[in-house]
Amino acid sequence: MKRPDERVLPKAVRLLWDLDSAGSRGPKRGMSLDQILDTAVAIADAEGYAALSMARLAKALGFTTMSLYRYVDSKDTLVELLHDRIFYTEPDLPADDWRGGLEAWAWAEFRAIRAHDWWLDIPLTSPPMGPNNMTWLEAGMNAMSSLDVPEPLKLQLLLNLSIYVIGRVRFLRDITRNDKDDDYTEILVAVLDPQRFPSVTSALTHRAFDSDDMNWDEADFSFALARLLDGYQVFIDAHTGK
Repeated sequence: MKRPDERVLPKAVRLLWDLDSAGSRGPKRGMSLDQILDTAVAIADAEGYAALSMARLAKALGFTTMSLYRYVDSKDTLVELLHDRIFYTEPDLPADDWRGGLEAWAWAEFRAIRAHDWWLDIPLTSPPMGPNNMTWLEAGMNAMSSLDVPEPLKLQLLLNLSIYVIGRVRFLRDITRNDKDDDYTEILVAVLDPQRFPSVTSALTHRAFDSDDMNWDEADFSFALARLLDGYQVFIDAHTGK
């Protein structure tokens, strides 16, 4: 008989935390969950998230679709596993420097998602619960361990930082998809009336939109991240009475 407080963990959680044996009742018992997920990531990297299905994954693995279901019981379970998968490498953060730690944490998340930006298309139906996400959360919280700030506020600061990173990567991904290689500056110069849009015209005149000698993706991310952390510094100083 189950204890009253015993909870039945979802299949995805059992697989994420290695509490369940994937494929124990199916064929090809040598196939690991890591192999299945790595193949799923490779498909999504090459063809996009929309191309990923249980049938497509099974074919790439040399399985039948029904055989694959013995390892991963549903597409929903697969998606939950993939949500954790791209954060496989733990961020390397400097010690005893909360701002440097959060900056490095944000850059690590930025690069992890950009490397697999189909991840942005995964519907987020619940907070992340996998070990990789928890490792990143632990690293981010540890970066703020020296701060005299309540734990709930530290968590809120970290989640806000992550939301910034995700939003920025999504913006860059979508802008790149819609880039038609038109000369943005030349088009604006041709259509804008300097009397009606004096500030924008001035920005164009001073080459504000030129990008020949700059990686705008990373420059914009770096600039806005620095301003966000400036705000964190003000908030933390005010909270701690500095």
